[in-house]
Amino acid sequence: MQENRPELYEEVKLYRQAREREKYDNMADLFALVSTLQNLEKAYIRDCITPQEYTAACSKLLVQYKVAFKIVQGPEFPTIEAFVKRFRLDCPAALERIREDRPITIRDDKGNTSKCIADIVSMFITLMDKLRLEIRAMDDLHPELRDLLDTMNRLSLIPDNFEGKEKVASWLATLNEMQASDDLTEAQGLVRTVRGGSTYDQT
Repeated sequence: MQENRPELYEEVKLYRQAREREKYDNMADLFALVSTLQNLEKAYIRDCITPQEYTAACSKLLVQYKVAFKIVQGPEFPTIEAFVKRFRLDCPAALERIREDRPITIRDDKGNTSKCIADIVSMFITLMDKLRLEIRAMDDLHPELRDLLDTMNRLSLIPDNFEGKEKVASWLATLNEMQASDDLTEAQGLVRTVRGGSTYDQT
């Protein structure tokens, strides 16, 4: 007959003191915040939320993250990268947002004006090339247009009423109303205008 061993039936606890419990609670809070930020980035990329909703939620999460990480930070976790690696978190978008310390929708070129301009030109050329190759499907064009508008919004020297920015915003709104499999037509303006290069000339 097997010997009765009561200790095998004891509940296994992560902590035995209040301080240890607080440590694990703090790490759980940080884990949840980083995971939520990653999911928020995915939701924005997929157009599941509006830019306004994204900006408000992202700004709040970044503030909460700073507080949570400061509590957890120490020899064991000197950086957020060390924390992510330890717990095998797959969150590249969240880490990028943490490094930039702002929502992607908030302008802040931080002296990188030349890079922003180069990115805008490159994105517009890519868009023109796609249209000239008769690539007109919504799901092929939407990512370039969204990234183009986001980058233009980050460049502080471009005013909100700049005609080129307004056109890009209008085109993006048109695509947002389309199904992923829909194709743009000449009548919708984007094909004709972009192939003509008028907005590119304005930038």
